[in-house]
Amino acid sequence: MYSSTSEPFSLNRDCHAVMVPGGEEVKLPAGSIGYITQSLGGSFTIYLDGNLFRIAGSDADALGKPVPEPPTLPEDATEADVEDLVWQQMRTCFDPEIPVNIVDLGLIYECVISGDRDQGRQVAVKMTLTAPGCGMGEILVSDVREKIEAIPTIAEADVELVFDPPWNSTMMTEAARLETGMMY
Repeated sequence: MYSSTSEPFSLNRDCHAVMVPGGEEVKLPAGSIGYITQSLGGSFTIYLDGNLFRIAGSDADALGKPVPEPPTLPEDATEADVEDLVWQQMRTCFDPEIPVNIVDLGLIYECVISGDRDQGRQVAVKMTLTAPGCGMGEILVSDVREKIEAIPTIAEADVELVFDPPWNSTMMTEAARLETGMMY
C-alpha cells in the first residue's frame, strides 16, 4: 500500500482511528510510524503496520497537521448560501479508499434543507455506498452529519443510508470517472 508519493509520519500522541475497510474503531499509540496515503477533505488515510486506518480531521494534530477550520457563513447569508455550503461540506467527505468526494461519486441521492436561521435549520440527506457491505458506511454517515452540523445555523442533520436504487458507476460525475479511470 506504500507508494513513493506517501508522506511518512510519527504520531505525536495517542490517536483514535478507524480500520479501513472494516470500520472498527481503534486507538493508535503515540510514536507509531507509518505513511499518510491520502489526505482529502480534512481526514487522512494512513498505512501503519500493514493496515489502513482513517484519522479524522479533528485529530490532524496527532499527525503534525493543522486541524481544519470550521465552516463560516456571513451574517447576511441567503438560503442559497446555506445550501451551497451544505454541498461544499459534503464534498469534503471521502471514502478512505477512493480519492473522489462522495458527491462526485454520486452517493448523495437527496439533500433537503428546512427551517430558518432563527429557529435552526434541519438538513435531511439520503445517501448510499459504492458497495452495500462496506464497513465504512456508518463512518461516512457520521462524517457527513458532523460536517453539516458544523455549519452555523444548522441545528440538526439527519443522514439516512439507503440502497435503493443501488449505486453504479454511471452515477459518478465525468470528472470522478476520469479520476478513477472508469471512463466509458
